[in-house]
Amino acid sequence: MKNTLLFILLCFCGSIAAQVQFPVFLEGTWKKEGQEIYEHWDLLNEHSLIGISYRLRDDQINITEYLRISREKDQIIYTATVLNQNQGNGVPFLLIRSDSVWIFSNPNHDFPREIEYRKQGDNTLLVKISDGHEKRFTYALHKQNVPILPADSTISNPNHDAALASQLGADDYGMKGFVLILLKTGPNQSDDKEFISQSFRGHLDNINRLVEEGKLIVAGPMGRNDKAYRGIFILDVSSLEEAESLLQTDPAIKAGLLEAELYNWYGSAALSTYLEDSDKVWKKQP
Repeated sequence: MKNTLLFILLCFCGSIAAQVQFPVFLEGTWKKEGQEIYEHWDLLNEHSLIGISYRLRDDQINITEYLRISREKDQIIYTATVLNQNQGNGVPFLLIRSDSVWIFSNPNHDFPREIEYRKQGDNTLLVKISDGHEKRFTYALHKQNVPILPADSTISNPNHDAALASQLGADDYGMKGFVLILLKTGPNQSDDKEFISQSFRGHLDNINRLVEEGKLIVAGPMGRNDKAYRGIFILDVSSLEEAESLLQTDPAIKAGLLEAELYNWYGSAALSTYLEDSDKVWKKQP
């Protein structure tokens, strides 16, 4: 009987997972009915949407919120980062329904606890923001034929996406500042194998944490060389001081098994967008 129930439960859960649909229909620009308020979404790939909410005033974009929807293993997460709130941290909402209505829920958040997109045809959405009970407000979004963004006579790139550039923090050249770190053998020459093993296990765990927090976007070891360089990091931070603070969370660096050289580096603002695909190509966890 127990095995039969387990089989039914697994089938049920598998059925739910199979029914979860990624909301690709959001791609494009949507205007709030009766107001100059917009949502713009870019589909990076079949598992990732990024967006912004903004007001248009005097032909200027005033961004109010950064948005992301991403598939993470068997879950779809909606993350909203409201400017000047929550210390710049995004609030995650889990997709709990996806048919003609897409509902994202976070029962532990104060308000909202649910964000709902209800399709009313191909070009209209009814959005409901609520606490899951009586406190709520709704509004309609209408899809625009062309992106409603300020005209910019200085743009010479026909593929320029102003919303995406803003989301990624790009300058007029599509670039931004990062911090490049060269890791090399540190002064601690300990031969304690257990200590070394634990420190480097913590080093890898810390890498994963910084990636999840959106701070670390490139990491990898270097081949043998005569300069004792061991690997590189690229951190998506704006100052050497912030980078140094993050490095002190790495057990191997704190223990002196590794030491770091830090450099300001200027690169493509789109560099971080490869991370969604990077999680699909590995077979074994290091």
